[in-house]
Amino acid sequence: MTSRPSERVILLVLAAIQFTHIMDFMVMMPLAPQLMRELNLGAGQFSALVAAYSIAAGVVGLLSAPFIDRFDRRTLLLFVYAGFTVATLLCGFAPDAHTLLIARAIGGAFGGISGSLCLAIVSDLVPPERRAGGIGIVMTAFAVAAAIGVPVGLQLAHFFGWRSPFTFIAAFAVVVWGVMFRFIPPVRGHLQSGVNKGRAFKELLRDQNAGRAILFMAVMVLGHFSIIPLLSPHLVGDIALPEKYLFLVYLIGGALSVVTAPYVGRLADRLGRQRVFTYMVAAASIIILAIANAGPLPVWVTLMLAGCFFVFASGRFIPGQAIVTLAVPSSRRGAFLSLTSCARDLASGISSTLGGWIVSKQPNGQLIHFNWLGTIAVATGLVSILLARTVRVNDTGSPQPAGRS
Repeated sequence: MTSRPSERVILLVLAAIQFTHIMDFMVMMPLAPQLMRELNLGAGQFSALVAAYSIAAGVVGLLSAPFIDRFDRRTLLLFVYAGFTVATLLCGFAPDAHTLLIARAIGGAFGGISGSLCLAIVSDLVPPERRAGGIGIVMTAFAVAAAIGVPVGLQLAHFFGWRSPFTFIAAFAVVVWGVMFRFIPPVRGHLQSGVNKGRAFKELLRDQNAGRAILFMAVMVLGHFSIIPLLSPHLVGDIALPEKYLFLVYLIGGALSVVTAPYVGRLADRLGRQRVFTYMVAAASIIILAIANAGPLPVWVTLMLAGCFFVFASGRFIPGQAIVTLAVPSSRRGAFLSLTSCARDLASGISSTLGGWIVSKQPNGQLIHFNWLGTIAVATGLVSILLARTVRVNDTGSPQPAGRS
């Protein structure tokens, strides 16, 4: 008789899937100088390479939303993660910018769906009273990607060229696919509810609580990504962090998040998701205002602030995501999370564009009006606290047993 994988093992496998997805997205931005030089790209062309990933994820997520709850989540995840792996490998072998653009779009399409499925599986297998803790484990993938994945990718690119990070991610993804095949059980509880999936999706579109949860996610992302795209130039140009120490921002911030993310999840389960979310946003707001309005600082102070930013600003997504996943029952969760991902991608694109309109760069590298972005980030963060309180729990049932059927 085949032994059933434990809940923790399943969560760690899902975290590994998220790690490859997030690293694939994150590693592009610090590769900008090398890619622009070797592929002869302008700033707009490179921006298109970055945008292709999230735009494709949003579009395909929207198109797949009516159908995603009609399949066993394990089977669908195995398929889309294989597509993501192949697309990432194509990035590593891309001979020119046009091929790379196509590969990035394909990777975003498959990667976006895989991310939604990972969160749907967590929500299906982990009961509501422990769900924030489960999401905290999976979301450590973001921190590990920042602390380990990005620095390793940059070192590979330095020694072996810009293609090497993508081939490394693809090779690692092959291993993760095998582990996923072995340890992720069938997830069919949402198929056994007897609910007509077409009707369920139409009801989802009319569900005001789901709409409030999606709006909450979009505003939460706006509060985060208002400053993220230009944070590194601000640290170097305005706060006078030497560029050679920039990797320490990711290393220290990611390492701290790895340690604190599971604790934040358990705290949210014990004290309440909305309460912990409020605390995290409040702390993040203070740190954001300090960073956005700071002048030149000692290196250790900059790294301390950046580490706190990772812990609180990124950490608020743990109770926030738990609030979102509890907004709908299992039968609608896959489609709902696909729509949520679309809103997230759109919000990140809007906030990045907004930052480009507001901030301008001086010849000496300093940024003008970056403090405005800090104010916008804090304001939208406070609005997200109010929106979180409007999302009611609509999932109190027992989770599907974590075993093979």
